[in-house]
Amino acid sequence: MKNAKVDPYIFWSSILVIAVSSVLLVINRESAEPFLDGVMTGITFNLDWLFQALTFGLFILLAWLAFGRFGKIKLGEGRPEFTTFSWGAMLFCAGMGTSIMFWSVLEPIYYYMDPPFGLESSGNDAADWAVTYGLFHWGLSAWALYALPTVVIAYSFFIKKQKSLKISSACRGVLGKHADGFIGKAIDVLVIWSLVGGLGTSLGLGVPMVSAVISELLTIEESIGLSISIILIWTVIYCTSAYFGLYKGIKKLSDINVYMALALAIFVLVCGPTLYILSNFTNSFGLMMQNFLQMSFYTDPNGQSGFPQTWTVFYWAWFAATAPFIGLFVARISKGRTIRELICSILLWGSVGSWLYFAVFGGYALHLETNGLLSLTNVITNNGETAVIVEVLRSLPFSTIVLIFFLILAFIFLSTSLDSATYVLSSIATRELKDGEEPARWHRLVWGFTLAALAISLISVGGLKVVQTSAVIAAVPIVIIYLLLTLSLVKWLKEDFPKQ
Repeated sequence: MKNAKVDPYIFWSSILVIAVSSVLLVINRESAEPFLDGVMTGITFNLDWLFQALTFGLFILLAWLAFGRFGKIKLGEGRPEFTTFSWGAMLFCAGMGTSIMFWSVLEPIYYYMDPPFGLESSGNDAADWAVTYGLFHWGLSAWALYALPTVVIAYSFFIKKQKSLKISSACRGVLGKHADGFIGKAIDVLVIWSLVGGLGTSLGLGVPMVSAVISELLTIEESIGLSISIILIWTVIYCTSAYFGLYKGIKKLSDINVYMALALAIFVLVCGPTLYILSNFTNSFGLMMQNFLQMSFYTDPNGQSGFPQTWTVFYWAWFAATAPFIGLFVARISKGRTIRELICSILLWGSVGSWLYFAVFGGYALHLETNGLLSLTNVITNNGETAVIVEVLRSLPFSTIVLIFFLILAFIFLSTSLDSATYVLSSIATRELKDGEEPARWHRLVWGFTLAALAISLISVGGLKVVQTSAVIAAVPIVIIYLLLTLSLVKWLKEDFPKQ
C-alpha cells in the first residue's frame, strides 16, 4: 500500500480548532457546562420531530436503494478485499466500541426505573419495555444513520473515482467546485470535531468502567493516575493497530474482538438464566416490531415526560454526530460490494450484534433486579453506574476470571473504535487518497497521540463532559450534511444509471 500526502489546510485547521475549542471549553467550564446543557436540552426538545423524521426517513430511503433498481450497482471493481466475517467485524467494532458493553447492562435498568408511555415504575409493564427500548435504540434505526453516509462515500470513492476519502468529496454532486473550497474544508473540519467529541463520549464511558473493574480486581482506589494509565495502555494498542494499517492491524484486532465478545455473551447465556433471557428477548423483540412506528415518532408532547427527548432523540443526535466517521471507514473497507449488500449488511450486522448484547446482558441484569437477587436500582442510586457493571459481573460464576476477560475485551473493544478513528482522521486530512493508498503511518500516529493527549488533558481537569456535549450539538449542522449527501447520491445515480 502506498502512502498519501497530507492536506496541510485541513490538518492544521483541525488541530487548531480542537486545541482552541478544548482549551476555551475547559477554562470556561463552570459557565460553559450549564450553557451547553441548556443548548442540548433545547435541541432535543425543540428539534425532536426533526431527528425522528430524519432517522425514519433514512430507513425508507435505504430500503428504496437496496431493493430498487440501484441495489445491484457494484462499488468498485474486483472481488471484496475482506472476507464477510472480517468486514462485518470491522464495521460493528468501529460503530459500537465500549458503549455497547456499558449500555447493554445499564439501559434496561434505567427504563425499568423510569419507563416510557407513563407506565408505572418498576412494574411488569416497565420490565416488558426495559430491553425492548434498548433493542430499538441500538437496532435498525441507529444503523440507518450510519448506512447512508457509507453508501454515498463508497459511491463517491469507487464509482465516481473521487481523489479523496472525505465527506466534502461525497457532497460534490451538489456542491460542485465548492467541495474543494471553503465550504468543503469547513465540512471536513466539522466532521473531525464531531468525531473527536464522539470518541470523547466513548472514552468517558470506557475509562471509568475499566477503572472500576481494575479497582475491584486489584483492590485499589480509582484515581486520575489510574485513568491516565488506562488511556496510555489504550494508546499503545490502537496506535500499533493503526500503524500496521487495515490488513495487518485493524482487521486482525476486530476479528479477535468479535470472537471474544461472542464468547462472553455465550458464557452469560449458558451460565445465567438461559430460558428467561431467551423468553424475554422474544417478548421484547415482538414488542419492538409491533410498536416500531410508534417508537420511531414518539415525542410525548402532551404528557411531557421527557423520555423520548432524553433517550431516543439524544441517541439519534449522538449517532448522527459520529455517522460521518463510520461512513468513511466502512466505505473504505467495502470495495467490491453491491449497494444492496452494503446496506443490508450494515443494518443486519450492526443490529444483530447490538441485539445479542442487549438480549443477554440486559436480560440478565433485569432478571437479577426483578427476582430480588441483586438490587441494581439501589446500586445506581448509591454507588453510580460503573458499580452496576462490577456487581453484575461479580454475580456470575468464576467472577474473577469473568472480570479479567471483561477487562481485556473492554480494552480491545475501544481500541478497535480508536484505531478506525485514527485511520479516518488521517484520511480526511490527506490531500488525495486513491484506491490502493493509505494515509502516511506517521500521520496516523499523530492523530493517535492527539486523541490520547486530549483525553488525558480533559480527564485531568474534568472537562470531558463539555466536549462530549459540544460534539453532540454539532449533530444539528450534520442534518444538513445528510441532505447534501442524499441529493448528491440521487443526482449521481440519475446521471450514471438513467432509465432506459
